[in-house]
Amino acid sequence: MGRTSSKEDAGALFHSLRSAYAATPVNLKVIDLYMGFAIFTALIQVVYMAIVGSFPFNSFLSGVLSCVGTAVLAVCLRIQVNKTTRNSRIYHLSELLQILFFATWYSI
Repeated sequence: MGRTSSKEDAGALFHSLRSAYAATPVNLKVIDLYMGFAIFTALIQVVYMAIVGSFPFNSFLSGVLSCVGTAVLAVCLRIQVNKTTRNSRIYHLSELLQILFFATWYSI
């Protein structure tokens, strides 16, 4: 039978994901970069806690949870700005206004 190896399957999957992401608009890529940075910052804090210790545990907890919360809010923004997942009856605001609301509510 014509079974392919898992390496070829993984390569085909990676190629299809890369080509699909290349068609993503720039504003969504910027939001993805922001989410990646927030998660990376949370991981750095976890690694630091594992190495140094967690003496001020409440500071560690607030830092990690604020990074995770920021990433969750960025996911919500990405869903609102993305034209393919937007329901026109619910999200009738422009993209700029949605980003302005995100920045305003996040700064509170």
